[in-house]
Amino acid sequence: MAHTVPHIASRSSFLPGLCPVSQAVEAMSEAGSEERGAVFTRREVVEFILDLSGYTRSEPLFRMRLLEPSFGEGDFLIPCVERLVDVWDRSEKRPADLKALHSAIRAVEIHRLTFTKTKARIIAILAGSGFSHAEAASLVQSWLIHGDFLLAEIDGHFDFVVGNPPYVRQENIPAALIAEYRAVYSTIYDRADLYIPFIERGLTLLRKKGRLGFICADRWMKNRYGGPLRKLVAERFHLQTYVDMYDVPAFHADVIAYPAITVIARDKPGPTRIASRPRVESEALAKLAKQLRAPRLDEHSPVKEMAGIALGAEPWILESSDQLQLVRRLEASFPTLEEAGCKVGIGVATGADKVFIGPFDELDVEADRKLPLVMTKDIQEGHVAWRGLGVINPFAKHGGLVDLKRYPKLRAYLETRKEVISRRHVAKKTPANWYRTIDRIYPEIASQPKLLIPDIKGSAHIVFENHGLYPHHNLYFITCGEWHPEALQAVLKSGIAKLFVATYSTKMRGGYLRFQAQYLRRIRVPHWRTVPLDVRAHLVEAARSLDPSSCNEAVFDLYALSAKERAAIGGSGDTQLS
Repeated sequence: MAHTVPHIASRSSFLPGLCPVSQAVEAMSEAGSEERGAVFTRREVVEFILDLSGYTRSEPLFRMRLLEPSFGEGDFLIPCVERLVDVWDRSEKRPADLKALHSAIRAVEIHRLTFTKTKARIIAILAGSGFSHAEAASLVQSWLIHGDFLLAEIDGHFDFVVGNPPYVRQENIPAALIAEYRAVYSTIYDRADLYIPFIERGLTLLRKKGRLGFICADRWMKNRYGGPLRKLVAERFHLQTYVDMYDVPAFHADVIAYPAITVIARDKPGPTRIASRPRVESEALAKLAKQLRAPRLDEHSPVKEMAGIALGAEPWILESSDQLQLVRRLEASFPTLEEAGCKVGIGVATGADKVFIGPFDELDVEADRKLPLVMTKDIQEGHVAWRGLGVINPFAKHGGLVDLKRYPKLRAYLETRKEVISRRHVAKKTPANWYRTIDRIYPEIASQPKLLIPDIKGSAHIVFENHGLYPHHNLYFITCGEWHPEALQAVLKSGIAKLFVATYSTKMRGGYLRFQAQYLRRIRVPHWRTVPLDVRAHLVEAARSLDPSSCNEAVFDLYALSAKERAAIGGSGDTQLS
């Protein structure tokens, strides 16, 4: 989609702060590297991305166009200039080609000091390659743009867009600037980070058959805020290449985000070539780039090829084709957890745990104003070991807050702590409801048998709770409807649950998964009434054994998995999906 982009920055300098937007851009031009989301990419990885994108010395690069949207200290830009100069030196130089050389690169940088330093480095490289100082200065004047890539004026379209876009959270961007971005870029949705509109604008600036090669966090490929960008890619582009860079030293410093390399072409959709965790060594990466771009895959190649990854706004499934086929079959054959009568939820967030939570017997409020509370620490051993905490419930049975005049103990307890409670955002937003917890409390949840799941785990950590406890906000819970709780526990402790969560969630540092409600709701189970009696008994027995292998064996029968499908989730005894 084409955008009319406001002309905020010129090639040489920012306009003075004439409006909140330009003032915000000016502030970003002076910000530190952490505020700008600057992360520096290793040279070997840069060369790999250039090879994958097709920006190679075998192409007439001076007749093509490349864009680098956030060039920083030149991690990408300098190798691009070196490749361009090498091709130029080996060419039959003509006046028309010299003119084309001025159009061969456009590179943008917002930080003023970094822009100046890198500009000087590029001029020195060109001067050392045989260009006169005047020619070098003229080329760099054409190539480099000091400004905000998302708002700067950029001429024409490009054969290549490459780089490492900044990783900046919305809350770290000035309000006027994020509002301007939202007005221009349709993919800024929910809590999308800054790299999302960088990808959008990079894609829209591609020529036909042009390629974008980025290394950045992979979260947008599966989570909620990446939906509009995934839809854009699915409808108008071809996801050509995906390289999983998890736990690979791709940068000069450690990063929290889980990075991946993607090459996306302005071309009709097609299959995607996939590789995982390459060795960061020049020769190995060069070899892998050739394999990823080969006309045909060798049967011994480490590269996989998968079709149908980009499907509208749906999360991208980039695991093995066997796992993808199993997920798709189960999705076509069985209802979701909630369609099968179960309910997925998250425990209560209070906004002031030190006030609302304490030893149950010591909370000096009326008996019906407190509930016993279960927290992650209570289930660390795989079963409930309640530590005796409780949570205060300020909500009336049929909605709204209770009248404190009817609860003198609760009133006295809360008013002596009103200063702390009133500082919360939820209290400032509605001062009359100053004593509410962030989430409403539904006491009936405490009395229901349920399964408890901590948010971040390496594998499915599912605990059966039947002691009348209310879950804290760091626990997700599932009430089971018609399903037998322990039978469902076996399903959720099996490789099937981890397959769904691993497929749709983003992986955290250390290989941990997010067992969040949005991913748990994607798990498929049959309706309980359709489960044969012998399979029911097997599931309950497996859950009580606390043995993952037994849980796997039971669900193999439940879903009638073939030998190939069993292998896709780790066979009979291993639930550790890759």
